Amino acid sequence: MRLFLHSMRRPRHPVARFLSLLLGLAVIGVLLVFGLMVAGVLLVGGVILLTIRQWKQGAAPAKSVSSTANGQPAILEGEFRVLRPGRPTTH
Repeated sequence: MRLFLHSMRRPRHPVARFLSLLLGLAVIGVLLVFGLMVAGVLLVGGVILLTIRQWKQGAAPAKSVSSTANGQPAILEGEFRVLRPGRPTTH
């Protein structure tokens, strides 16, 4: 079985070349406009979503993570392992 593809040679007639150039530019222009419209819709939708989230949360003052109300530092809980220098470790 032989695969047959049309040749992708440019047309020899100057008017046909010009028309194919205009058609290619038109397709690129349509794709560019469509892409910009999609990007604009996503940008506006994201701004609206962020605005709604901020409005629902209210304007609560931000709490400081590093200290509590009585001036004591915050405690970071977790499991820790002491690594001794000069001793190989496996991760």
